[in-house]
Amino acid sequence: MVERLLVTGGASGIGRAIASHGLAQGWEVVVIDKQPTDLGRSITADLSDVDSTAEALEAALCEGPITRLVNNVGAVFPAPLREQSLTQLDQSHALNLRCAIQCTQGVLDGMTEAGFGRIVNMSSRAALGKELRTAYAAAKAGLIGLTRTWALELGREGITVNAIGPGPIATELFMKANPEDSPRTKAIVSSVPVGRLGQPEDIANAAGFFLDERSGFITGQTLYVCGGLTVGTNPV
Repeated sequence: MVERLLVTGGASGIGRAIASHGLAQGWEVVVIDKQPTDLGRSITADLSDVDSTAEALEAALCEGPITRLVNNVGAVFPAPLREQSLTQLDQSHALNLRCAIQCTQGVLDGMTEAGFGRIVNMSSRAALGKELRTAYAAAKAGLIGLTRTWALELGREGITVNAIGPGPIATELFMKANPEDSPRTKAIVSSVPVGRLGQPEDIANAAGFFLDERSGFITGQTLYVCGGLTVGTNPV
């Protein structure tokens, strides 16, 4: 059977690094993203929309089952509590949480039939609490709850489910919002015990561990890949 990996939001940043890792492993990689990509098979879709997501999943599965899934797509919607709109809350839920449920449901039959599956949910250190992240933190904490629940439900089918909580990662979007020479960026870097920002490849390495066939005795876990930032009591 051809081993196939689906990465949502895989056109750039962390998702792209995970897709590249999958290709290096010899897996067939499918990327669903709002933007096209040159990695693997690219399917363009608006993953915040139920119907668009369903069409993308149908296209992804038309060439065979998918036994590895990384629910990576997400968006932040930053705002203080008093200004966080209910529309933003719904948008965050749709993209960060509902999409993960829908994509997992879409590939589940193929995993069950194969007796093998690896699911990685991309949470965030914000799930532990972070200012200006009401909508985002709620959705990312929800992914941790889903991870633990699915691990209990699917373990006997040979399917593992784990989550990753990235710390500050030097993606293009992060660096655009946090210029390298800005005081805020310097403060973030100084708060990280290992003394640097993470790279997308740091997250891809962790995801690759969970996706590996040999990682079948690890499920329901959340790994914070944060340079030690979450060890403290006051994450930046």
